[in-house]
Amino acid sequence: MIKLVIFDLDGTLLYTVEDIAAATNHALKLYGYPTHPSSVIATFIGNGINKLFERALPHGEKSEENVLKIRKAFIPYYNEHGRDYTRPFPGIKELLQFLSERNIKIAVASNKYQQATTTLIEHYFPEIEFVAVLGQRDGIATKPDATIVEQILLAAKISAEDRDSILYIGDSGVDMQTAINAKVKAIGVTWGCRPRSELAKFSPKWIVDTTKEIEEIVESHK
Repeated sequence: MIKLVIFDLDGTLLYTVEDIAAATNHALKLYGYPTHPSSVIATFIGNGINKLFERALPHGEKSEENVLKIRKAFIPYYNEHGRDYTRPFPGIKELLQFLSERNIKIAVASNKYQQATTTLIEHYFPEIEFVAVLGQRDGIATKPDATIVEQILLAAKISAEDRDSILYIGDSGVDMQTAINAKVKAIGVTWGCRPRSELAKFSPKWIVDTTKEIEEIVESHK
């Protein structure tokens, strides 16, 4: 029986690329750096915003100082505009309701900074009860480190011996590696920022194209 489902945020629950790209390009342009199409910025997403900025900066400009400078410009812009184009992927609201109706605990594990993670979840899914909504926080290792999953298990009151009852759902290799490190079952979704081939490299238990397939997986584990 599935007791807990942990979701990645960007590319899994929410389509956020356009707003992340707009905020990144705003910050880059502010300091005279070249900007990028949203399709390119999509390939930079997944390891937290500092890594996003490092990837977005030109060669020879990828210093920690410049990353922090871009971050300082990005965050206020994204806090104001991070919901301009963002939306849940098709079927996500129905999937969350499906899990809730079966008393399956739901959590979020994201490399997006904590403030934005909390804001987006509260805005788009106010009717859903999450046992934990965790983003990137100072002093806590980012995914694929398993710390964030371990913190969710504590919040959900699920023991380490009960990992077979946990699903981790994400759209990237970072997510699949996180599930491996946490020793939980992974579902890779193909509607996010990364290709199926990246997911397949990590041999997740399942790769799915629709939320209905996730519902079927849950039903098959009664």
